[in-house]
Amino acid sequence: MMAYSDDDIALAAEYALGTLDADERAQVETMMSADQDFAAMIRSWEHKLGVLNQMVGSVEPRVEVWEGIRAAIGHSEPQAPLVLPEAPAPAVAATVEDQPAEDSNIIRLVANARRWRAIASVASAIAAALVAIIGVELSMPDLLPDSMRPRPRMQIVEAKAPPAPAPSAQYVAILQKEGGSPAFILTVDDATKNFTVRKVGASAEPGKSFELWLISDKLPKPRSLGVIGASDFTSRPVLSSYDAEMVKGATFAVTVEQAGGSPDGNPHSAPVFSGRLIEAVPPPAR
Repeated sequence: MMAYSDDDIALAAEYALGTLDADERAQVETMMSADQDFAAMIRSWEHKLGVLNQMVGSVEPRVEVWEGIRAAIGHSEPQAPLVLPEAPAPAVAATVEDQPAEDSNIIRLVANARRWRAIASVASAIAAALVAIIGVELSMPDLLPDSMRPRPRMQIVEAKAPPAPAPSAQYVAILQKEGGSPAFILTVDDATKNFTVRKVGASAEPGKSFELWLISDKLPKPRSLGVIGASDFTSRPVLSSYDAEMVKGATFAVTVEQAGGSPDGNPHSAPVFSGRLIEAVPPPAR
């Protein structure tokens, strides 16, 4: 006889016990017609389980039961009650005595088989429900109740500081009288073209202002860069509108003007301090 799985053996035992539903019995009968070994296994189970039927004594149905049966099938005349034949007592005793342990094992096996089949059915149903819930959660989360909706995920992105500007070349001009001590120090950033004037040793007369000028042979006349303030440092971005090479080759001069600077954009005195730019900090190597 070929080897069968535990499920096949349990199915054959349940068929012999008569605990299968109609669809399962039809399945087993189809297997029996196609597999003689399987049919033989069922007959073996029927033989082993037959002692269970022999252990039950005959019971005579009550009169009301038979009357109900006769009314259901359309017979009203009384008929003799049916008495189930009793099996020979010696044979029952001998069979029960010989196989009590085997019958107990058979009953336990069938019960376990049915229990595991029920558990498998419940587990399959739960798995199908979970798959359905996950599908709805991914595609249509609004259909779920509030308690089952996925919580929004927050992603914390660390803000990165902007990259530091690359260092640029720095140019310096010492503004002084010829042969005299420095009066102002002019610093120009090559990248931004911002300039800073630091007052070193000059001080304006009352009612007068120092004004800075850019003088170049590329310009028709000196260009004012604004009044130098009374504080130690004065910074402005006005050089960005000039050509870089012209700025590097120009002369920077300081004149004494009326308070607030020249009223017409032209210098009204000769330069008292002047100087040219030199490279103080070179640009970074590329």
